[in-house]
Amino acid sequence: MLTEDWNQHESPRTSPESRLAAALPAVLSYTAAPVGEGFIVNNAGALTLRGTLSAAMRCVCDRCMEEFDSPKTASFSCILAEEKQDQENDDIVLLDHDEVDLADLASTAFILDMDTKTLCSEDCKGLCPGCGVNLNREACRCKKQADPRLAKLAQLLAQDDE
Repeated sequence: MLTEDWNQHESPRTSPESRLAAALPAVLSYTAAPVGEGFIVNNAGALTLRGTLSAAMRCVCDRCMEEFDSPKTASFSCILAEEKQDQENDDIVLLDHDEVDLADLASTAFILDMDTKTLCSEDCKGLCPGCGVNLNREACRCKKQADPRLAKLAQLLAQDDE
């Protein structure tokens, strides 16, 4: 089994953790360092790399702007080869002098597996566009305005109430 210790990288600018943070603006920080592990299987000369990357992240909800903790695990698999027979196949990763950059493969898989929207919960109500209140915590304070297309009907109903 291969393991990647994300804490061994000396420069924070080039660490996989900083690469992930730069690519994921909704992620504020990591509450636990990302951990990656995997293995390589040799099937009659064809090398297959399978791995997972797990991290605990501090995120910001895209709807209500609240911070929340979110665990994330991404799996990846690719074929390792000295040269590509088929230029169209993106699942084949070329070896560079019999080596491969595991951190780059894992961080790319992690980024591609992220959700397009980061939500604190599936039923998050977000912020009111009028008053800006968090609708998950309290009711909207805006005065409900009638649809301008129905203004005449609202006037008629107001006359009937008088």
